[in-house]
Amino acid sequence: MTSRHRSSARTTAPAEGTAPLSPRRRTVVKAAAAGAVLAAPLAAALPARAAAEAPRFLHGVASGDPLPDGVLLWTRVTPTAEAAPGSGLGPDTEVSWVVATDKALTNVVARGSLTTGAARDHTVKADIRGLAPATDHWFRFSAGPTDSPVGRTRTAPAADAAVPGLRFGVVSCANWEAGWFSAYRHLAARGDLDGWLHLGDYLYEYPTGEYGTRGTVVRPHTPAHEIITLADYRARHGRHKTDADLQALHAKAPVVAIWDDHEFADNAWSGGAVNHTEGAEGTWSDRQTAAKQAYFEWMPVRPAIEGTTYRRLRFGKLAELSLLDLRSFRSQQAATGSGSADDPDRTITGRAQLDWLKAGLSGSDSTWRLVGNSVMISPFAVGSLAADLLAPLAKLLGLPREGLALNTDQWDGYTDDRRELLAHLRTHAIRNTVFLTGDIHMAWANDVPVDAGTYPLSPSAATEFVVTSMTSDNLDDIVKVPEGTVSALAAPVIQAANRHVHWVDTDRHGYGVLDITAARAQMDYYVLSDRTDPAATSSWARSYRTRSGTQRVERSYDPV
Repeated sequence: MTSRHRSSARTTAPAEGTAPLSPRRRTVVKAAAAGAVLAAPLAAALPARAAAEAPRFLHGVASGDPLPDGVLLWTRVTPTAEAAPGSGLGPDTEVSWVVATDKALTNVVARGSLTTGAARDHTVKADIRGLAPATDHWFRFSAGPTDSPVGRTRTAPAADAAVPGLRFGVVSCANWEAGWFSAYRHLAARGDLDGWLHLGDYLYEYPTGEYGTRGTVVRPHTPAHEIITLADYRARHGRHKTDADLQALHAKAPVVAIWDDHEFADNAWSGGAVNHTEGAEGTWSDRQTAAKQAYFEWMPVRPAIEGTTYRRLRFGKLAELSLLDLRSFRSQQAATGSGSADDPDRTITGRAQLDWLKAGLSGSDSTWRLVGNSVMISPFAVGSLAADLLAPLAKLLGLPREGLALNTDQWDGYTDDRRELLAHLRTHAIRNTVFLTGDIHMAWANDVPVDAGTYPLSPSAATEFVVTSMTSDNLDDIVKVPEGTVSALAAPVIQAANRHVHWVDTDRHGYGVLDITAARAQMDYYVLSDRTDPAATSSWARSYRTRSGTQRVERSYDPV
């Protein structure tokens, strides 16, 4: 879509979350003539020294949370060699940005600057407004003599626009140590995305060698120890954003991200985590605060409420996307077999967020109501699995090996919240609600039944597309058997016990592409040839869709 011309305007904004800092004074080196003997070596040395001390953009550029009139831009500047992520070192640095409607950056529509420093780990977030809707824009940052790479982003359609279609990449569970981020590379190469959704576990908190690598560390974490402090979380985020494939996707399309548990610690809840030892690893409140601060510094996310990732974005009349925070407010996970999963006093969303979600779904006039959801909402009964499948599944889910009946870290462990939400969808005849989910390291296509025990006689209130992990271990990795071996045995058993599950792939790694029109929402599932190969290829595996008004999933035999 051709953009309309906007006059350029220079704006200055403070670094997000901090008070404005005064721009550092620029120093001018003046050298007097010192004679013919000194002039030549001095002239040769000055450019080399200046280049060594020039700021650098080592972590790429990114954009996120597109609005009809704006987008959030992100980068991180390294002003001096010692100013590594998490170091707390380095001078305050002025960073400017420019936004244009052409890649050459000649038709400039916005520009501005801010000063960043060690207090925000030298990250930069600029919330740009006044842009044309549904329009490609290009942007670049500058610090001193140094320019960043040029990034591309795209604004959302106008709120009342009739939008013929939308297309988003969908990913989750990117464990640095377990493999290469080839999924990002393949999504970046498409060139047809309005944006991409990251549904959680953008990074993992574990020390090197402890989690999800099939016994082989492909590339070690930085830092090598488990991340606990603000400096640790900053350093881990910084390491991830040196990945070339991740940088490529961030530079091609805006991301819409939510967190799950590993941005904090495994199986996090409001008061702690399975992978947190109070006292020995500090207090949970300090660790959670540190993790959140680093996340908002390093991610192009615009929180609607400080300290949370739940918010809502609109894409014309076609779709509204409600994004959930299922870690900050949840009760502690129920003990397996305790019966407390049905306790009405326990919550996964918190009261305020659940009320916000219900009001948004019933009040929306969009064709599709999408929900960015970090853990699976569809019921998943696993008690019928044989012991040889149950044990690795329990390991994957981080649950006891004996007596496993359900995954209490998912909505299965908070049935009252789920019952209330699904009843709201049915009572208010809310159509076309699609949950988009990550976390479980498997690919699923599900109906979301009001009563799983009587399905398919029970109505389906919504549908759910779950994407597999990009690199984190799934069942075949845990058992250490060839890809597809476990899925061939487990998938039929899972589907027999869960009749609302249309498809499950327990073994492969990859990503999804969600394509939406007024008539249907379709998820194309793609798989990678080898997560440990930096040149891994991608191939289409399956597609499932839900047609408007049906609240049910059906197979589609071609990708869009």
